Amino acid sequence: MNIPEELKYTEEHEWVRVDGDIATVGITDYAQGELSDIVYLELPEVGKTVQKGDVITTLEAVKTVADVYTPVSGEIIEVNEKLSEQPGLINEDPYGEGWIVKIRLSNPDELNELLSAADYKNIIEG
Repeated sequence: MNIPEELKYTEEHEWVRVDGDIATVGITDYAQGELSDIVYLELPEVGKTVQKGDVITTLEAVKTVADVYTPVSGEIIEVNEKLSEQPGLINEDPYGEGWIVKIRLSNPDELNELLSAADYKNIIEG
């Protein structure tokens, strides 16, 4: 299972990569594996303000439907348009081409509440 050390994680299986005041958000390798083949998602609107814990999209997979929650508060500044045509990118490359949104952070202190790679690994290996 791939759990990159440089990322932050949530107990709900989202990951965050921070670059300055921009957080890129996606779902983890573990989550995409549990969902199986992702066949559809509706991307949120660029410019929308979100609060930590808000649902930013719902993923429809062959096996189930799952909400994706924003791990940080801020403004959605970009969405991964490729996912509209190729939602399977989340399965193929969850930490790369399969990212979902980019958020300009409004409260960087929230990052301190996220899990390290080691903490996340402990949760999924429970």
